Amino acid sequence: MKNIRIALRRMTISAALGVPKRIPVGGQAVIEGVLMKGPEHWGLAVREPGGSIWLTAWLGSGWLKRGIWKYPVIRGFATMVEMMRIGMRALSLSAEISLGEEDNITPLEMAGAIAVAIFAVAGLFVALPMLVSEYLTSLLGLAHLTKNIAEGILRGIIFVGYVAMIGLWKDIQQVFAYHGAEHKTINAYENEAELAPENVAKFSRIHRRCGTSFLLVVILVSIIVFSAIGGGSLLWRIGSRVLLLPLVIGISYEFIKGASNSDTWGRYCIMPALSLQYITTRESRIDQIEVALAALDLALHPDTAAENTQSEAVGNNIEAVVKQL
Repeated sequence: MKNIRIALRRMTISAALGVPKRIPVGGQAVIEGVLMKGPEHWGLAVREPGGSIWLTAWLGSGWLKRGIWKYPVIRGFATMVEMMRIGMRALSLSAEISLGEEDNITPLEMAGAIAVAIFAVAGLFVALPMLVSEYLTSLLGLAHLTKNIAEGILRGIIFVGYVAMIGLWKDIQQVFAYHGAEHKTINAYENEAELAPENVAKFSRIHRRCGTSFLLVVILVSIIVFSAIGGGSLLWRIGSRVLLLPLVIGISYEFIKGASNSDTWGRYCIMPALSLQYITTRESRIDQIEVALAALDLALHPDTAAENTQSEAVGNNIEAVVKQL
């Protein structure tokens, strides 16, 4: 374990010295690992059952920077679609590596899992709050604006309650700890600190650009957007929410992007959303931070990291294993 820490410290310190602070990075937690996004590449690091760190990197898609997808609001929804696609791929890989599963998930199984997730989200976070608000309207005679506010509040309560409930599950707590490691690593990198695991551990597990905060902003923006379209039948309300979801996501993305770059208004506007991260993150162990650092180094310097970890390149993918000595 000591040798792994020394190797990671060497790699990540060189990454910090060689990459300007302004290069944006992001990421997400996966099963026993962390996915990081650099300027051009994605880096995935997963802790294997034997204690080694399995690494893989791939070149990101260029379509987000071309055509209409690069314009404000539109880029927000496009980015969300790309993150979902990459996130599902990373989750699949992390499950296979960390759990030692031999059978790969087929594209059909992946599509089925995505479809089930979409229907579950639609039912729990769209249909249920809408039906409850309809019931309250018939019971209390709520006005259109009040009904939409009630629907948004209910959606927020369901979302927070759902996240808090799954956070009681031990396996999810482990994912939340890697989520905290991801944030600590990015915070240390953006503050140009020494990227040694013990030093990174001192940084906050809260980050402005977190997807958790983004989802809460989506709920708040949806209240405004859905209130502006007027009333109608239940079928119209359901259909309009589905059709307007890309707009809501796009506006929310621009708000988060602006707030994260502001040290004045953004800090205070986004503070309630940041508080939700205390539910979706946990304090991380040093070995979890090592994994996050390895993912960041791979995303920033895939070629150099591959050489340092005795990797084998295959096409656009670079796969490597850091063996425990």
